[in-house]
Amino acid sequence: EATGKKIPGPKPKPPELKSPQETDQVNLTDEESRIMPHRGGFEQCYNGQIAVCHDSRLIAAQHVSQKPNDVQEVEEMLKNWKTNSTASDRTLVADAGYFSRGNVVACEADGVTPLISQSSKKHNVPLRERLAPSTKEEAEEDQPQCPVESMKAYLKTEEGRQLYAARKATAEPVFGIIKQAMGFRQFLTRGLEAVESEWALVCTAYNIKRLLVLNTG
Repeated sequence: EATGKKIPGPKPKPPELKSPQETDQVNLTDEESRIMPHRGGFEQCYNGQIAVCHDSRLIAAQHVSQKPNDVQEVEEMLKNWKTNSTASDRTLVADAGYFSRGNVVACEADGVTPLISQSSKKHNVPLRERLAPSTKEEAEEDQPQCPVESMKAYLKTEEGRQLYAARKATAEPVFGIIKQAMGFRQFLTRGLEAVESEWALVCTAYNIKRLLVLNTG
């Protein structure tokens, strides 16, 4: 019997969905968007990508993807980054969502040093471990036999650990500023080409704001 009173105890959580359901409706407004995982469920989305320079926090490259998996975005980002950057010494730092052997090889072929975590457990390394000096055992362990092993060995060094630890303070704050300070939380246009233009405009607006800060700071 319904009494209108709240049932005591914790509110039950909805089951976590692992894939789109048969009853999910196809988007008839923008057929070029795709269903992607989002906050425990699924939404019709595009995947906006950025590459951010650590020192300046300026966006050096950007693109929009129809793929929900970030692992497929590295080569496109490298191409855009190469077009916009004249730096000869470049390091790409990315989380485990971007890891694949092909991406590591692509970075090295493009003259970029890859620092891509193979496990999400490495995102929050304790400060003592992060600042610990490299040991002789670490240097001798797992002699690099391929690009992935070489990257793993570099990530174990003091320099590699410090570079990777800076990742969270580089790209993630930029996304936060775009969403919170600039109020951009969803695309207002339809179709991949229009969305790509919209995302390029948003990133340009962010860079202008950032340049003003750098020039007046």
